[in-house]
Amino acid sequence: MAKTYQLTVNGAVRAVEAAASMPLIYVLRNELGLTGTHYGCGLEQCGSCMVLIDGEPGHACTSAMDSVAGKAIETIENIGTEAEPHPLQQAFMEEQAGQCGYCLSGILISAKALLDENPNPDRADIVAALDSHLCRCGAHVRIIRAIERAAARMRGEVTP
Repeated sequence: MAKTYQLTVNGAVRAVEAAASMPLIYVLRNELGLTGTHYGCGLEQCGSCMVLIDGEPGHACTSAMDSVAGKAIETIENIGTEAEPHPLQQAFMEEQAGQCGYCLSGILISAKALLDENPNPDRADIVAALDSHLCRCGAHVRIIRAIERAAARMRGEVTP
């Protein structure tokens, strides 16, 4: 049975009708039109569905509506714009860190959470933050380099 849930999605309070067990990803994509979050495995093993839930990376594919009610959700759509990309998005473009792009929204979400918490991560910190993500394109070295570049830019060490 559906009930009304209140979520703050990308800074806006939204009321949605959903079953308690409905995964957040279906609400984001189908009810709110936020299609940047991708469905991959449905088992928390690929990271394509990663969103920020109260500032922490979380899997939208397995987060039931009951578990996220009243929480702040941030999706990839809130990170930057085409006209003004987030430093992470800019660095990913400069480093050509994506090929097919399917996994990138989840990777960017986890990278943002890392840089919000630790503005000066070392390579081991970056690798640990991305441990739950699968990228089959083989762009791992460029992804890590892009996150390092974005961190430096956010610290003012790299000019735009």
